[in-house]
Amino acid sequence: MSKSHVTSQADPAVAKFWDNYQSLLEKRKIPAKAMKWYRLRAEQFIQAHRGKRLVTHSAADVTDWFEVIGRQAEFTDWQFSQVVDALRILFCDMLNAVWCKEVDWNYWLSGSRQLMPEHPTLAREPQADRPCAASAKTNSLQQHFPELHQSFINAIRVRGYSIRTEQTYLQWVERFFHFHQWQSVDSLASSAISDFLEHLAVKRNVAASTQNQALNALVFFFKQVLHRDLGDIGDFTAAKRPKQLPVVLSRAEVKRLLEQMSGRQKLMATLLYGTGLRLMECMRLRVMDLDFSYRQIKVKQGKGGKDRVVPLPESLTEQLREHLVSVKETHDADLAARFGEVFLPNALAKKYPSAPREWRWQYVFPASRMSVDPRSGKARRHHLHESSLQKAVKKASATTGIEKRVSCHTLRHSFATHLLENGHDIRTVQELLGHADVSTTMLYTHVLSRGGQGVLSPADRL
Repeated sequence: MSKSHVTSQADPAVAKFWDNYQSLLEKRKIPAKAMKWYRLRAEQFIQAHRGKRLVTHSAADVTDWFEVIGRQAEFTDWQFSQVVDALRILFCDMLNAVWCKEVDWNYWLSGSRQLMPEHPTLAREPQADRPCAASAKTNSLQQHFPELHQSFINAIRVRGYSIRTEQTYLQWVERFFHFHQWQSVDSLASSAISDFLEHLAVKRNVAASTQNQALNALVFFFKQVLHRDLGDIGDFTAAKRPKQLPVVLSRAEVKRLLEQMSGRQKLMATLLYGTGLRLMECMRLRVMDLDFSYRQIKVKQGKGGKDRVVPLPESLTEQLREHLVSVKETHDADLAARFGEVFLPNALAKKYPSAPREWRWQYVFPASRMSVDPRSGKARRHHLHESSLQKAVKKASATTGIEKRVSCHTLRHSFATHLLENGHDIRTVQELLGHADVSTTMLYTHVLSRGGQGVLSPADRL
């Protein structure tokens, strides 16, 4: 029995205190089996600050404690979230601490999710080809045809395809073989591809772009991996689901959406709208990518492996500077605790051994806790998991009552449309968005807020 439990039994006031905490947990619908752990998390904080009264604690005490726990990389996602939630209930709900608003609770909660080894940021780290137990999957190409799987990996990586494309193509190849019950390649008829594509269109009712994606994956597999000339793959039903116009928010809707957000999540969402960055481009920003002198952000290795430059919103300059001060303090504390390394792509860590600990290479939006890479065994602080911002935007959209289907990418669509409304030329917008073809950017001309095709309705002349 812990000393805290002994004390609570001996002191009626302490016992009543924990009874009230238990009641709050029940009110918050915390599962019964988790309640003892919530209390334990709160007691651990109190014991670590022995001699200091709860009412005298500050926001700094709580965030410093989160930093300490966050460096214990053996903690799982749910355990770290439990620590944060337990203290939030203790100080905000039970004690009504006035400083609670100073703590970015959403960041500490949502920022706890680790990047798994198969995450696109980490998937090509050295030794990534070795399968991890956490990512093992039944009915995979690697399980049924290990040599073909390795040949596929070699073929797609030597051609410099992005990790997202690699993962997507591999999924389509696996679905193709699963559809044909994992028959050997030699036993498949020439119509195997058309049969699969027919199934996608007729039975699965996929969009035309999805069917084309599957076709591209299979063409790559047969040509580059099997070295077979497909020739005529036969007739199949083409998917005809129409391509939808992008969802765009008005300026007033963007303002309402951002007003419902707070802390780092609001900063990231505003950055998406103010720069047109894709979600993962924002997550992967490094400190050295922010150029305050020229008021621009350098996007490295964007979609298609292209670099580009986007404007740094003047209204966000001071917020970003203050944010980096906080991130720098965390990084310095990590270094003092003999941590502080960050993931570097393309084996740069081998070429520049000291670079992973340098400030300029750190992520602009780091996770609230460290995680252990199961391959290297190193404890590192990766960038925030993209789902944290996705959930925050979805929640803010529901709160504001916006009836449109809003996602992080909606902010990018809104950025492009509002630039065109402001009179910027289509080529400039194309460069800022990183589109390879201007026809992709032209799509936004169809959603400009000028009414249907800019036509004045006859009803308005009555």
